[in-house]
Amino acid sequence: MQLAPLLQVTNINTFYGQAHILSDVSLEVARGEVVVLLGLNGAGKSTMLKSVIGLVPVASGRILFGNEPIERRAPFQIAQRGLAYVPEERRIFTDLTVMQNLEVGRQPPRQGAPAWTPERLFRLFPNLAEMGDRPGGSMSGGEQQMLTIARSLMGNPLCILLDEPSEGLAPVVVDQMAAAIRELKGEGLCVLLSEQNLYFAGEVADRAYIIEKGRIRFSGSIADLNADDEVREAYLAV
Repeated sequence: MQLAPLLQVTNINTFYGQAHILSDVSLEVARGEVVVLLGLNGAGKSTMLKSVIGLVPVASGRILFGNEPIERRAPFQIAQRGLAYVPEERRIFTDLTVMQNLEVGRQPPRQGAPAWTPERLFRLFPNLAEMGDRPGGSMSGGEQQMLTIARSLMGNPLCILLDEPSEGLAPVVVDQMAAAIRELKGEGLCVLLSEQNLYFAGEVADRAYIIEKGRIRFSGSIADLNADDEVREAYLAV
């Protein structure tokens, strides 16, 4: 049985200047579900996430989060409602320690969302457990990615958007990231991630959308995608 969506995007159109980047894009994600947005570079994946979180204005269409329209809200207002965003660039505070970065993200407990503490996050990301006093700028790329996600979770979100979480990471770190995302699913979070790595997507996601030239070209389960050689070849082959 399909669960009611927590995040629902309907026919959004997004522009950069005169360039029409997203064309009538629709998708939805339920609580306790991991959905992946797949596509090659320039397909519109990052713009999609930035449109949802309010960093890029939506020209038309509707975005509902918990049945509340958010397409005209500022990013901080959307975050206050329990929607977190982890950018591809990570953007940790390099001069602050791990613990200080986590404190920056702290928000009060939120009804219906798991309550995160540094101790819980260190169990989720054991690599960070021994780094509480380490400046963010001295960490590896994989450690910074874990810290960025952990900092977002300190806001006790209901849903989290992850932009290319496996990009540039060593295989062992990719496996750790996959395990963490599966644990977030088990906590009941709604997770929407953009990815190019089909193997990683298959390890974590329940359903997939493929975006190409700003339009959704496929929507279905990961099993459906794995069984459709023609779709994978048409939209995901480099």
